[in-house]
Amino acid sequence: MLYRKFGTTGWNVSTIGMGTWNIGNQWGEIDEDTALATVRSAFDNGVNLFDTAEAYGIPQGLSEERLGKALQGIRDRTYIVTKIGSWGRRTNEGLPKNVDTIRLCLQASLFRMKTDWADAVLCHEGDIEDPSVYLEAFEGLKQQGYLRAYGISTNKFDVIKQFNATGNCSIVELDYSLLNPKAEAKILPYCIEHNIAVLVRGPLAQGLLSGKYAADTVFTDTIRGKWHKNADKQAKLDRDITAVKALSASLPADTTMAATALQYVISHPAQPVAIPGAKSPEQAALNAQAGDRILSDADRTALLQSMKEPEAV
Repeated sequence: MLYRKFGTTGWNVSTIGMGTWNIGNQWGEIDEDTALATVRSAFDNGVNLFDTAEAYGIPQGLSEERLGKALQGIRDRTYIVTKIGSWGRRTNEGLPKNVDTIRLCLQASLFRMKTDWADAVLCHEGDIEDPSVYLEAFEGLKQQGYLRAYGISTNKFDVIKQFNATGNCSIVELDYSLLNPKAEAKILPYCIEHNIAVLVRGPLAQGLLSGKYAADTVFTDTIRGKWHKNADKQAKLDRDITAVKALSASLPADTTMAATALQYVISHPAQPVAIPGAKSPEQAALNAQAGDRILSDADRTALLQSMKEPEAV
């Protein structure tokens, strides 16, 4: 595993982290023993950064609970990033959006994770117009020692700039992959300019970049089932699967499609940390193993071009 400095935080973090959305039963049932073993497998293979959120899990908060249990005894050797603020979705529906609510939400997250502090807390409202309530709450919680850094999870450039208006945004989490490289245009250069650490969710495009799906695949989980919602979404899914299959077939025998996709992400000059999910110890180990190589700019360009060609035909 390769490690890198994480923006202005001073942390030395693994190039591959782990997202814990998958261990909360929203991507299909996973028993607790397997969930905990999956987290420990990631750690045993060099992962030291774990991403979660109060909204992850059925019931809500289950991902945080399981992550907390899995990290007992090794918490001081890891970095936890959690997210707060799913107003209008599920977790905080009906609660007033104010500083006190945000503080209480973090206290609830810390209780679920069995820890006294979060290394980072992110605003989970990706389209927020006025982030001042989060900035005030997060800064207060930081001064009190409940968190060490804060930022936002979004793919909206204007939202990121507003959240960083005072220069206090330490981390941006965004959706970025070979199938969704849009962040390369503005967001990633902005993060480089302002020395903002980057976390990448969706580096495997919710599994599509694993290369294991065929044109007739039907997704039944609540997250990916929406890809079959209408003809346009199905057509995009078909194009993506075709592109991934073509690239996968051209790769050298000593690599995999998933490893290549993860290495594409972590090799960007912004030095992102990819946080793929996993539902088994074996998946977690394979994801972690991709963190041992940085691709050249030429290799990255060739990979991205190969993904564009099938759609252009």
